[in-house]
Amino acid sequence: MLLNLLKPKFLLFAALFSVGFAANAIAQDPYHNQRQDWLKKAEDNKPQLSETDKYPVGLVKLEKDATAFQGWKASTVDSAGKLYNSSFKNQSGVIVDFGEHLTGYLTFTLKALKGTPDAPVRLKFTVGEVPSELALPFDPYKGELSRAWLQDEIVTVTTIPSPVTIPRRLAGRYVKIELLGTSSNFDFAIGSLEFKATTAVTAKPPLLASTTPKLIADIDRVGLNTLKECMQTVYEDGPKRDRRLWIGDLYLESLANQYSYQNNALTKRCFYLLAGLSDNDGILISNVFENPEPHAQAGSRLLDYCFLFNVALNEYVKATDDKQTGLDLWPVAKKQLDIARKYAGKDGMMDYIKAGKEWWVFFDWKDGLDKQASLQGITLYTLNQTYELAKLLGKEGDVSDIPALAKKLKSAAYKNLYNPKSGLFVSGANRQISYASQAWMVLSGVASKAQAQTALKAVTTVKDAVHPGAPYLYHYYVAALIESDLKNEAKEAVQNYWGGMVKKGADTFWEVYDPNDELKSPYGFYPVNSYCHAWSCTPVYFIRKYPEIFQR
Repeated sequence: MLLNLLKPKFLLFAALFSVGFAANAIAQDPYHNQRQDWLKKAEDNKPQLSETDKYPVGLVKLEKDATAFQGWKASTVDSAGKLYNSSFKNQSGVIVDFGEHLTGYLTFTLKALKGTPDAPVRLKFTVGEVPSELALPFDPYKGELSRAWLQDEIVTVTTIPSPVTIPRRLAGRYVKIELLGTSSNFDFAIGSLEFKATTAVTAKPPLLASTTPKLIADIDRVGLNTLKECMQTVYEDGPKRDRRLWIGDLYLESLANQYSYQNNALTKRCFYLLAGLSDNDGILISNVFENPEPHAQAGSRLLDYCFLFNVALNEYVKATDDKQTGLDLWPVAKKQLDIARKYAGKDGMMDYIKAGKEWWVFFDWKDGLDKQASLQGITLYTLNQTYELAKLLGKEGDVSDIPALAKKLKSAAYKNLYNPKSGLFVSGANRQISYASQAWMVLSGVASKAQAQTALKAVTTVKDAVHPGAPYLYHYYVAALIESDLKNEAKEAVQNYWGGMVKKGADTFWEVYDPNDELKSPYGFYPVNSYCHAWSCTPVYFIRKYPEIFQR
């Protein structure tokens, strides 16, 4: 009886608590009044994807080749016509080559050759970006990411003939088709096979100068293909995997886009999506999804990516003079500076140990990389870039403390991280020497031009220096070389690194590339690597922004 009397009061209290909690959460959300407008602007700038029908250019076989990327190459063995004109029962396991990397939807039909189709046909389609994906069995799967990212699809066809479209969007160049089951009472062939390729790219980039070396032109071509494939309804990091918008990829894609396809609406859409889906305390989430409706990956907070949002926004406003977007999103950029204020110690050094415990701090796919110097450098770089944005927007008064904080961090970095004897910047308790540390100390302005040149030249001679593990960090290394006026070294780095991928047959640039370990994977299984990855497209930016370096 007592419980029945108390129940209505308890329910009323719970309801009031819930309303109060929600109201408090809204009150604490610094963007409560702007989020819906930002998301609407993101939707308004959503591109209509162009679609192009692509068809096979031939049939290939896989061959082991120690000189080929990851030990496998695809050699042409027949024309595509054989696929359509011969019994598929005799072709199971055939590999179709579309001649280029494509992102989109695969459609096929079957046709009866003799007899009456009296049972379903079951086929397995496996799509690969590089030959090794089709050469290595996926199972037993030992990777750390979802097995479902691998592009193998089983399709059961119950009506012949009729078109069948695989529902899942796919990305790759090669398609392996295997027969899993059919009736012995009839024979059939593939009637048609086409790939409906999608991209947000509609414009052609300007031509390079006629004096451009062939290798540089090839690097630019592959970079453009990489960017085109990743430009969908957002800047995707990889059209095979992860198929979402990450801040770090947005920054590098937006730079390359600005000097090639110039789809500014897509860049703007991505900024507004990230802002509208930021955490309730105003801090950005590292990545967002579009479907079934736009949402962020809950809890994925990546410190250096938060900073790069500000850098990307500043670069965008400078390039486009779109100050309205800058003003709209200025509260977000301003808020990210609280991260710098929180972790900057009284001595001017960022507390990288505490930050590393409370945040995902990335910088590179490289085991053992000490990130103290990189964190100090990117923080200073972001402070300077954000203050530059503030001046463009007339908002210096909002961040009046930033020049003094930047000066303090710069002085501390020089005092604690620079070794005047070796001319190198060190990082962490073990005073590690890495390419990452040199790059970020240069880009942040800690090093003078002479010191920057010394450090970047010296690091290449240090036997145990930690090298970049992926094209992502290589971008910042090349940017540092250019910033230091080491033009020949910058050109050589692009030719050696991205040119190395081109020479190994890359149609698009890869997520991870270590010339000394082609099977390297951050995920424990190299076929799940992305072989068309946004952060690898940036030679397009370098080649086109600096023609005096790369186009002659």
